[in-house]
Amino acid sequence: MKGIVFVELIRMAETVIGEEAVDTILDQCDLSTDGAYSAVGNYPCAELITLVEALSKHTGTPSAELQRLFGKWMHEQFVTNYPAFFTDKSDALAMLSAIEDEVHVEVRKLYPDAELPRFETEHIASDELRMVYRSPRPLSDFCHGLVEGCVDHFGHRADIRRKDLSGADEHACAFTIHLRE
Repeated sequence: MKGIVFVELIRMAETVIGEEAVDTILDQCDLSTDGAYSAVGNYPCAELITLVEALSKHTGTPSAELQRLFGKWMHEQFVTNYPAFFTDKSDALAMLSAIEDEVHVEVRKLYPDAELPRFETEHIASDELRMVYRSPRPLSDFCHGLVEGCVDHFGHRADIRRKDLSGADEHACAFTIHLRE
């Protein structure tokens, strides 16, 4: 998993609970990196889960909710750091539809070793999209937060339904995003 995800999780945590508390949590976790991450490095997803669980325990926020909040945070970072992906998109559904065939294509050019989730999208109606997330990593809640962040970025209100499709070999879920007036 790319280090930028780890770096941003730590930044978010420092913003919420402070640098000293984060340092204490990092010291208590059994991490191969001792909590030192480079944005361009690659690290095991298990360490991300360890960090989320430790932050969850410290804050009292359930791990699933923390992942979702982190997904929203991460979306804001994508908008700030990669605005070109968003400028020609008319709405959240257009952006979400572009992840697999536009965004991930560019990410693979920059980081050929990146292990990205897969997204399958289908427009159900002009105001509704079905998006299936598939990954070997247990980050469906993080993905949910990214979807919410995208909806927020475009100023929409939406109903987001989620159905777990996970199997023995992968984590998967289907999101149905319906934009409201």
